[in-house]
Amino acid sequence: MKVASKFNRKLVVKTMPDIELSGRKGAVVKILGCGLCGSDIIKLDSESVQNGLVPGHEIVGEIIEINSQTDFKKGDIIVSSHHVPCGECVYCKSGHAPMCKHFKETNFEPGGFSEKIFLSEEHLKNVAYKKPKNLTDIEASFYEPLACCVRAVRRAEVKRGDKVLVFGLGSIGILMAQALKAEGVVVVGCDILDERIDFLKNIGIEGTKNCDKEHYFDAVFLTAGADKTVELAASKVRDGGKIIVFASTPNNAPFLNNDIYYRELTVMGSYSPDLEDLKKSLTLLEDGGVRVGGMSTIYPLEEINKAISDTKKAKILKAYIKF
Repeated sequence: MKVASKFNRKLVVKTMPDIELSGRKGAVVKILGCGLCGSDIIKLDSESVQNGLVPGHEIVGEIIEINSQTDFKKGDIIVSSHHVPCGECVYCKSGHAPMCKHFKETNFEPGGFSEKIFLSEEHLKNVAYKKPKNLTDIEASFYEPLACCVRAVRRAEVKRGDKVLVFGLGSIGILMAQALKAEGVVVVGCDILDERIDFLKNIGIEGTKNCDKEHYFDAVFLTAGADKTVELAASKVRDGGKIIVFASTPNNAPFLNNDIYYRELTVMGSYSPDLEDLKKSLTLLEDGGVRVGGMSTIYPLEEINKAISDTKKAKILKAYIKF
């Protein structure tokens, strides 16, 4: 089977032996497509991530072999998240499942940019769902990234009528804005690219290049990995407001201690989804509460490095690798 694995700072398409059940509980899934996540690109650029890694986790696939006590069967088209929390540790019990050691250790075998993967019984029982019939494969591939946004919104505890700013209108920023709108929040999205502002406006959410004309916001969501947005966030959140960090920055830009202290700001991070966020994400997609049509550009596996390059250069909103 073909896979795209890391070699230095690129992905190389190569052949490896087919994945087999070999008596294990779980399923062999034929990948139909996989979204390209910003975290995949970060792993490629990171020297701490070894060569040989097969990234990719925003999958849609068909079960072609299964040995499971779940209701899934051969031929089912499914989506699945890649991590499974244990549900028993201090992190899981305190609402921080993505910090769970077991969560971090569980993953697909070998990774989503592969013609086939092994999905464990644990994945099937906890984080996998049949693809809703009214969703295309590409639409369903947003199941996991949208769930990340759903959790960020939940952690922020925003209330209906709150005014919220989303900095950065890449695919995650657009998903975040819609997840906020679904909670009855008044959302404004900010980006430097006109086409992204226009995209947001076309789905009924206010977008702007310059938020200086706006008053202060109850909460600011940082979804752009740019150092300057950290300072901008502090300048746009009201006293006593919240800043939700949903992106890393190249130079690990700091927040100003005195701003946080004297203005009683709350700064929080949000990383990956918990089980309830995954379930809500699929419901939002199925019911049309979040619309993702037109966000993705399709690339074959052989052009995955072009997909990465186009993403980095902001030529596209989202890459979808089709098998």
